[in-house]
Amino acid sequence: MTKNIVFDMGNVLIHFDPELFMNRYPISEEGKTLLRNEVFRSVEWVMMDRGAMDDTEAENHILPRLPEQLHSVVCELIEKWDDPILPVDGMLELLQTLKQNGYRLYLLSNASARQHEYWARAEASKLMDGTLISADVKLLKPDPQIYRTFLKKFNLKPGECVFIDDTPINVEGALYENMAGIVFNRNVRTLKQSLRALGVEC
Repeated sequence: MTKNIVFDMGNVLIHFDPELFMNRYPISEEGKTLLRNEVFRSVEWVMMDRGAMDDTEAENHILPRLPEQLHSVVCELIEKWDDPILPVDGMLELLQTLKQNGYRLYLLSNASARQHEYWARAEASKLMDGTLISADVKLLKPDPQIYRTFLKKFNLKPGECVFIDDTPINVEGALYENMAGIVFNRNVRTLKQSLRALGVEC
């Protein structure tokens, strides 16, 4: 019987869209390609999520690889991408319904330590019963240990959990730890159908 619904954050609860972030600035297409590759697809971004590097260290590694005219944009993309935080359409209403129906809600996300600074500004944060982010435990989904750490931290039984993520390999990781899993494709209506198929009232 499902008692706990576990959510990823980016592109599940809130939008994480590098294209949207970059469009806030007057940057050429060539500049956007550089930023895409050297910031959002960089090893440093992964290391921030793992908690192995902070924002300043990441910037110090990334900036020398890019032309000087992009440096201020790089710092803002790293430090302020979350301003404003944009919720995924329909998710807040789903969380409220799940909460009203007695389910406990959790966040399990790959995110840097700065998540603690902006997460409270997201309306979804107010409905969570617990949060675990990768930087705090130096582990990244889909490493099996992060799911085990999460379950142990909140004393949850995997068979009573449904995990929702927009990345299939992360859902696969949860399945291997005996949690139910749903890949979220940015369609809340379809997500509700998948939850109901698992016996969740929503």
